[in-house]
Amino acid sequence: MALWTQMTQQLQHLTTQMLNELYPETFPLDIRHYLASWIEEQGWENFDVDNVEQEPQARMLLEQMMRLLQDVALQNPNVVERVKLQHISRNLCIFQPQPLDLVRTVRDMLRKEKKVLLSRAGMHPNFQHQPMHQGTLASNNTVQLPRDDPKIDVDKLVLKVLEIQNCRQTLYQLQEELNWEKQEAESAPGQNEMDPQNSDKVARQNRIKQLEFNCSICVKKRLQLLQEAVCALEHCQSCLMHRIKSWRWEQHRATIGLHFDDNLGPLQTWCEQLLGVNGNLRQEVMLVKEDHRGDLEFHTLEESLEHLLQTLIQSSLLVDKQPPQVIKTQSKFSTTVRYLLGEKIAPGKPVLLKAQIITEAQARNLGQQGIVPNENVGDLINSTAILEHNTSSKSTCATFRNMSIRKIKRADRKGSESVTEEKFALLFTTELTITGCEKPYTIQTISLPVVVIVHGSQEINAMATVVWDCAFSEPNRIPFVVPERVPWKQMCDALSSKFMSEVQTDRALDRYNLHFLAQKIFDQPDISEDYSNMPVSWAQFNKEVLPGRNFTFWQWFEGVMDLTKKCLKEYWSEGLIFGFIGKQHLHVILQNKPHGIFLLRFSDSEIGGITIAYVGPGDNGGRRIQNIQPFTKKDLDSVGLGDRILDINCITHVYPDLPKQEVFKKFFTAPSTPHPDGYLPFKLTTVVNPGDPSTSSQNMPPQADPSSGIYNMGSPFHNMNPEMFPSHSSRATPPYMPDHTMSVPESIFTSTIQSNPVDMEDMDPMDMILQICQ
Repeated sequence: MALWTQMTQQLQHLTTQMLNELYPETFPLDIRHYLASWIEEQGWENFDVDNVEQEPQARMLLEQMMRLLQDVALQNPNVVERVKLQHISRNLCIFQPQPLDLVRTVRDMLRKEKKVLLSRAGMHPNFQHQPMHQGTLASNNTVQLPRDDPKIDVDKLVLKVLEIQNCRQTLYQLQEELNWEKQEAESAPGQNEMDPQNSDKVARQNRIKQLEFNCSICVKKRLQLLQEAVCALEHCQSCLMHRIKSWRWEQHRATIGLHFDDNLGPLQTWCEQLLGVNGNLRQEVMLVKEDHRGDLEFHTLEESLEHLLQTLIQSSLLVDKQPPQVIKTQSKFSTTVRYLLGEKIAPGKPVLLKAQIITEAQARNLGQQGIVPNENVGDLINSTAILEHNTSSKSTCATFRNMSIRKIKRADRKGSESVTEEKFALLFTTELTITGCEKPYTIQTISLPVVVIVHGSQEINAMATVVWDCAFSEPNRIPFVVPERVPWKQMCDALSSKFMSEVQTDRALDRYNLHFLAQKIFDQPDISEDYSNMPVSWAQFNKEVLPGRNFTFWQWFEGVMDLTKKCLKEYWSEGLIFGFIGKQHLHVILQNKPHGIFLLRFSDSEIGGITIAYVGPGDNGGRRIQNIQPFTKKDLDSVGLGDRILDINCITHVYPDLPKQEVFKKFFTAPSTPHPDGYLPFKLTTVVNPGDPSTSSQNMPPQADPSSGIYNMGSPFHNMNPEMFPSHSSRATPPYMPDHTMSVPESIFTSTIQSNPVDMEDMDPMDMILQICQ
C-alpha cells in the first residue's frame, strides 16, 4: 500500500484531466482507494496481456476483485457509498469477455502512478520505457516503465467504444422499462391514484423515479464517454500521424545508408483500426444527436470526428518505392504508391492515380490538401496508374513502371546556381470514396526531392545535391529547405554512412580517414586540431574545386566510393586498405619501418585511384617512402589489385608487418591453362622501376640485360619496327616481344605480357609473329 499512500498526497495537486487518465471510467478511483493493499500485492506485471492462455488467471483476479468490492460495500455504513460501490462492482462485468483487459488497465494505472511520483519528486519524467516486473528499479534508481505501445492505445480505444455501446444498450433498456412502468401507471384504475394505502402504486411511482434518475445518470455517462473517446482518438491518431512522418523521414535518410524498416504492415493495421473506431463513434454520436437535437456539444463532437476522418484518409497515401532521386530525361524509371486504407475503398469504378512533376516552389504551396498545381513544368510520360489490391500481401498499390520525363522546364537561376542544384518532386493525386463515407475525398502525396538531368555527365553533381539534402535537411521542413553550412561532425556521419551504403560494407571510415577528409576539404594539411565543430559549406562540398585540382571534394570522394564498390569491396571490408590518409600521417607511421613495408591508400590527386605507399631505399643507404602511380578502375579491370601486389617485388609486407603472400593469397589469380583451340594464355605483369637496385636481377627472365631494361629474347625479330603490329598491352608494350619491360621512373608502373614458350624451330617466320601477337 506504500504506493497509494504516496499518491494520496499528490491527488489534490493533479488536474481533472490527469485524474481521468489515471482512473478511467472502467476502473474508477474508488476501486483504487478501497482495494489499495490488495491491488499492490498482485503480480500484474507478470502477465503477458497478449497471451490468451493467461485468461483464466486474469478472470480469477477479476472475480476476486468483484467479491472484495461487494464485501466493502456491505460493510460501508454510508448508504450512498454502499450503492455506489455495488454499482461499480457490477460494472466490472465489462471485463468478463476479455479479463486480460483488466490486467492491462490496472498495470498501466500503476505505471502512471509511479511516473507521477517520479515527476513530482523532481526526477525527469521522460524516463526510458521498458517492460519490467512491478517495483523493479534501474541502476540509477529510476523506475523503468514500458514504452507507449500503439496496440495498447488502440485496444483501450476499442474498449472505450465497447463501453459506449454497452452504455447505449443499458440506456435503451432503462428507457423501455421506464416507458412500460409509465404505461402501467396510466392504465391503473383512477379511483386508486391518490390512495396512500395503495402500496403497489407507491412502489411503481418510486420505480419510475428511480428509472428516470438512472436514465439521467446513464445519459450523462454516455456523453462523457463519447467526449473521452473522441479525445482518446485524437491522441491515438496524433501518434499515428507522427509515426507516418517518421517513416517518411527514415525513408529519406535511407539515401545516405541509415537504417530503414520499409514494412508498412503495422501502419496499415493502425490506420484501419482507427478508421473503424471513427466510424463507430460517428454512429454513436449520430444516435445521441437524435435524442439531443441542436445541442452544441454533439455538433462539436461531429466536427472533431469529421476532421479526424479527413486527416486519416488523406494521410494514408504514401510513396512506398521512391523514384530515382537523380532522373535523366528520356530514361525509364519506376515508382510505387501505396494506400494504407485500400481495403476500405468503396467498390465501384477503379481509382486512378495521376502523377505530375512539380518544382520546389510548387511543393511549398501544397499546404492545403486538394490543391493541384496548374502550371505544368515537365512532360511526364506514362503518368497514370490504377490502385490495385493484392490479396496475398493485403496491400493496395499503384505501380508506375515505365515513367519518363520527356522534357523539363527550368526555373530562373540566381548567381552561380547550377541546373544540378535545382530540386523537383513527383506529385501523386487521386479522388476516392471510403466505405461508410458519403462524399469522395481528394488525396495527394509527393515524392522525395529529385534532380532532373539531361546528360550522364551531370549525375555526380546531381547526386551531391541529393546527398546534401538527405543528410542535412530537418524533419517537417518547408520543401526543400536545407542549411548552407553544417558542422563537420555532422558531415562525418553522412560521409561514413554513405560510404558503407554505397560500397555495401560494414566497415566504416575510422577517425584517421575522417581527419584526412577534414584536412582535404578545409585545405589545412598541416593542422592536427579537432575539426568537429568547424562549419563546412555546400560550396566547399561541391561547388569550389580543391586547391591545385580540377575537381570538387564530392567528385573526388564519389570516385573513391565507386572504385571501392566495383573493384575493392572485399579488400576494404577485410581491413586491407588503409584508405584516406595524408602524406604527413603516412610518413609518421612508416618512417621507422623496414624496406618492403607498404599500405594501400586512396589517391588524393586523382579521381577514383588507389596507390601503394611503401618504404624503399633512399640516398646514402637510408629509407624513403615511395608512392606508386595510382591504379584506376580501368587498370584493376585488366589485372586485379592482388595480382599487381604479387608482381611488385619491392613490396613484401603489408602494414604493420604481415607477409603479402599470406594476406592477399585469396586474391591471387591461378595460372591460366592452354586454350582448347590452341591459343597460348598470356599474363599482364606489373613492374615498378625494374632498374632500381632494390629489384634483384635474379628475378628477371633469362637473357635479360638489367642495365638496359630490355629483355633480349635472342630472336631475329626483336629489332623489328613495333609500328608493324598493333599493341595489345595496357601500357603500350609491344606484343611481338614477350617478357618485355621498360625501365620507368619511380612511382610509375607498367604492365608486361608474358606467354608460354613456343616451339618455333619449324614455324614460318610470319606464322610465328602472328602466334606471338595472338
